[in-house]
Amino acid sequence: MNLQCAVRAVLAETDVDAKLAGADRLWADWQAGRLDPVATQRADPMLVEAGRPPRPELLPARAMPRRELSGPAGHRALIHALCHIEFTAINLALDAAYRFPGMAAAFYADWLQIAAEEALHFRLLRDHLRHLGGDYGDLPAHGGLWETAMATAHDPLARMAVVPRYFEARGLDVTPGIQAKLRGYGDAAGAAILDVILRDEVGHVAAGDRWFRRLCGERGLVPAQEWPRLIAAAGLPAPRGPFNAEARARAGFPVTELAPTGAN
Repeated sequence: MNLQCAVRAVLAETDVDAKLAGADRLWADWQAGRLDPVATQRADPMLVEAGRPPRPELLPARAMPRRELSGPAGHRALIHALCHIEFTAINLALDAAYRFPGMAAAFYADWLQIAAEEALHFRLLRDHLRHLGGDYGDLPAHGGLWETAMATAHDPLARMAVVPRYFEARGLDVTPGIQAKLRGYGDAAGAAILDVILRDEVGHVAAGDRWFRRLCGERGLVPAQEWPRLIAAAGLPAPRGPFNAEARARAGFPVTELAPTGAN
């Protein structure tokens, strides 16, 4: 089975549960040797938008309503926001496997595994949100993460710089603070879910960092010089602390490497 065709079908899927099942199936099919990353058949036309359900309504970031920060409504809003991040992360992992033909087989293995792990994260958070009396789609969300990532659709090096090395690495930094907020709500179960997510996200950042460095090496580029250039080209600000130095170090992307961006 052609890898790009199979991934395209799941990436385009608009039903949430079908997408989750599809992400699991793709990873199982890859492990079983049923997907061919070097097949010549192409999945045309190339997708521009990933499939998503009618809800949540997507708004521009500047049009997002001010989120309630306290009480049960604020608690649900926080979990809903995390759900949306993980749903987008499924699509981004699938898109990495779909959009960049000609990469090493290990590249596709990494991103199909990551898509399946993001699907697990989404399930855990959605189940928790339902336990709190809400559901995914109850509140508006914004598509800024997907839009920024799609600006890198022309180049896997830029994608690795922006998604795992910028956005997912920032996730490592902010997770302890979110866990503290959840504990403030008395939500030990939610904080424990983020323990699982943080563990896996270290691996996701590590995979992105590994491919970023490999692609830099193949192109004769210096990673410490190229990453700040690509982040600036994407219009992203320098990362700001506090940084999760321990998690970043485990991912192979230590805080010391942020200095050329002007991070503080």
